[in-house]
Amino acid sequence: MPASREPSAPLLDVRDLHVHFAVYGGRLMVLDGVNLSVGRGEKVGLVGETGCGKTTTMKAILRVLPATARVPSGQVLFKGRDTLAMNARELSHVRGRGISMIFQDPTAALNPVFTVGEQLETVIAHSAAVRGEPLSRAAVRDRAVTSLQEVALADPKRLLGSYPVQLSGGMRQRVCIGMALATGPGLLIADEPGTSLDVTIQDQILRLLQALVTERDTSVILITHTLGVVRELTDRVYVMYAGTIVETATTARLFAKPSHPYTRGLLQTVPKLSGGGIASGIPGRIPDYLHPPAGCRFHTRCPHAMDICRVTKPPFFRIDDDHEAACFLYAPGHAGERKEP
Repeated sequence: MPASREPSAPLLDVRDLHVHFAVYGGRLMVLDGVNLSVGRGEKVGLVGETGCGKTTTMKAILRVLPATARVPSGQVLFKGRDTLAMNARELSHVRGRGISMIFQDPTAALNPVFTVGEQLETVIAHSAAVRGEPLSRAAVRDRAVTSLQEVALADPKRLLGSYPVQLSGGMRQRVCIGMALATGPGLLIADEPGTSLDVTIQDQILRLLQALVTERDTSVILITHTLGVVRELTDRVYVMYAGTIVETATTARLFAKPSHPYTRGLLQTVPKLSGGGIASGIPGRIPDYLHPPAGCRFHTRCPHAMDICRVTKPPFFRIDDDHEAACFLYAPGHAGERKEP
């Protein structure tokens, strides 16, 4: 299991998390023993190809998986308590004051039949009640106005009476950010917060988010497949492939010394401003979760696969301080390959 960044207990500690989905013909074994942690005030990136299980991991943390999902094993410890074992009341407290999430599609995240004010005020009132500090209707309204002002939305009083369809995509995402931060969460999960926006608005949204969470010292998990965003906004990175974490390191170290063959392949797909032709991709595709390969799930696409990779799931091997990779190239006895996997 990857080591925590801080010696103190992490704010969030996910241990050996498995998630399966019941489908016609069997079970999709999507998450296969995910381990990750987030320290207090830490900004963590979770990267990987589309379909690798990033969003499923976050939904499992918040327990908002669909009815077809099963969690056969694993723990999600938030402040030392397992959210998977909580009753409805305890979970409501975590969602009301502990963990918030920004979803990648603000149009789907906001209910089209209620005004922005109705939705934002409901969240604020619920959070206050969970904290044991119920607010008057006027106080809730004032906090809603303040939340919209904090995300740089003009004329917030008017916007409270607007419906989501009356707002642009960038405005809707700002509302979602304001709603997520209005509860004062200790941990914010941002799932591709700029995916549905054009690049200019996306940059504005991400910079706004960075400023707000830094000011409040909020812990963040940023889910993305855009490596440039991770490089600029996070302290540490987890690389995910086909439902497993394959590498973790500080952001600077990961980009300076990517070690797992999958991580190297991801970085090679990033276009360079200096040119040099079309970026190369990783041959093959993510495996079928209905019949995932034994051993390392990446071995079917890995140019360095060995016999052991086809039968045994690799544990994490330490490469450097706060840098680990789940790859047998870094096992004792492969020192020569360790330098150039």
